[in-house]
Amino acid sequence: MNEHDSESIAGLLEYMNYVYSEDPKDADVVVMNTCSIRENADKRFFGVLGQFKKKKRENREFIICVCGCMPQQTHIVEKIKKQFSWVDIIFGTQNIGQFPELLERRLKTGKKQYDIIANNPDLEESKIKPKRLYKHKAFVNIVFGCNNFCTYCVVPYTRGREKSRELEKIISEIKYLAKDGVKEVMLLGQNVDSYKDIKENDFADLLQAVNDVKGIERIRFMTSHPKDISDKMIDCFASCHKLCKSIHLPIQSGSDTILKRMNRHYDSSKYLKIIEKLRKTAPDIAISTDIIVGFPGETEDDFQKTLDIVEKVRYDSAFTFIYSPRKGTPAAKFTDRISEDVIRERFNRLIESVNRISLEKNQKYLGKEYDIIVEGLSKNDESRYAGRTDDFKLVNFTSDKSLNEIKGETVKVLITDCKTFSLEGKAV
Repeated sequence: MNEHDSESIAGLLEYMNYVYSEDPKDADVVVMNTCSIRENADKRFFGVLGQFKKKKRENREFIICVCGCMPQQTHIVEKIKKQFSWVDIIFGTQNIGQFPELLERRLKTGKKQYDIIANNPDLEESKIKPKRLYKHKAFVNIVFGCNNFCTYCVVPYTRGREKSRELEKIISEIKYLAKDGVKEVMLLGQNVDSYKDIKENDFADLLQAVNDVKGIERIRFMTSHPKDISDKMIDCFASCHKLCKSIHLPIQSGSDTILKRMNRHYDSSKYLKIIEKLRKTAPDIAISTDIIVGFPGETEDDFQKTLDIVEKVRYDSAFTFIYSPRKGTPAAKFTDRISEDVIRERFNRLIESVNRISLEKNQKYLGKEYDIIVEGLSKNDESRYAGRTDDFKLVNFTSDKSLNEIKGETVKVLITDCKTFSLEGKAV
């Protein structure tokens, strides 16, 4: 979601005749798009922001902007105003389209521009096209905001109440993207399964409609919520041939006690039944998840139930987090915190289980050929290319073709080695 917001901001700047700079130190305008899901992101943001103070002192014409989830919190804005008073523009997640106006006013008046809108009911879709990170794939928002209010999560407070886009507008955007060379779309929402537009089209209806768009080869989405996922949507894995056989389905904890305290509105039994339905419909589906360790009140028995879920489901991958208190959320007021030593020990056990299973699951790809849409050079080895399988496995591979020949194209790759987090191969 944040990546797509950054694409939108870059598109607005490009529309204003700004040119992208590889080095922020050479830029006339720097926009810092922030995330507030975890405390570490906050700390990193303030550290990086402080590095621009010298540049601002040396060049008064330099413009520094802060946007995203962090400014949607009053205490963050007050801290920026007090400790980083040289910041020129602050805006949030719900008025990105107003950024050009804020920038123009700052340039004309010389005055700082602060404009934060909370829970914007009139969230407008910008008519300016995002500056996409990739030519062949694109992010497409289908739902803005969140209504779930999990006790640990700050998102409903930073992105406002849930609002679904009209199906016709989404399909119109995807048709435009297909004509522009996009083969793969990622449908985005804090909870895609709660999608329902003003005509009562639900998420399964949307998937069917996207599946009919000519030129689109792959459909992905994130994130699903176990409390809202429907049998109708699960059936789309069988009926929509373009829908990739992968799903990100956060469990967060295997303990029903902790799930209730998290306000997740499902229990472990319901979750496992969903997994069973998914694998019955799409036997080879890859399943990833989110897991939080050390939520307040978590006992050893609660944690063991999480490990049990990991062993039962056998996730292809998992995003594992140590609980991070977020100011303003109900869980931040819970007093039964877990000691850091206990959390770290549990976290290490979880990582061991997740990584072992991931490596075991990757073994099945060895010696087989898969279609890969090439994204570009491998991040770890520029002599190789990188792309993903239908089920979202990252593949680093060799090819005799140049990057210009191969980028964005679909190639067949023989898997020659497997690692915990990726596969290795060579183009056939």
